[in-house]
Amino acid sequence: MIVIHHNPACGTSRNVLALIEASGEPHVVIDYLSEGWTRPQLLALFAAADLTPRKALRETKSPAKELGLLQDGIDDETLLSAMLEHPVLVNRPIVCCPKGVRLCRPSEAVLDLLETLPDGPFYKEDGGCIINPDGTRHVG
Repeated sequence: MIVIHHNPACGTSRNVLALIEASGEPHVVIDYLSEGWTRPQLLALFAAADLTPRKALRETKSPAKELGLLQDGIDDETLLSAMLEHPVLVNRPIVCCPKGVRLCRPSEAVLDLLETLPDGPFYKEDGGCIINPDGTRHVG
């Protein structure tokens, strides 16, 4: 089972979800903006994905700058507390499955987690190729 922590307003997140759906693998979609996060959940996801709160911080299209979170010296506890209050501060999408947990940016990163690649061709919303017509990963 694949779990994707998804933001439907994010193009990368939509691309990753589309790849998961096209793979045919069973999955659960968690809209973390409406569900929110818990401290244990974030700590577990970050540990499994080898992320720190700083590495997982969404710096653009979030209130990170306005909240003063981009300044040097902001500790992990402060970032984590802000992420709990403002779920949009967590970069996305985060995908969990038997092969591991990963922040899937760029969207092609999810391919390493899938048991079955989607049939090709497969294109991102912006037109960039992810999977060639012959079913192989696009390189380039």
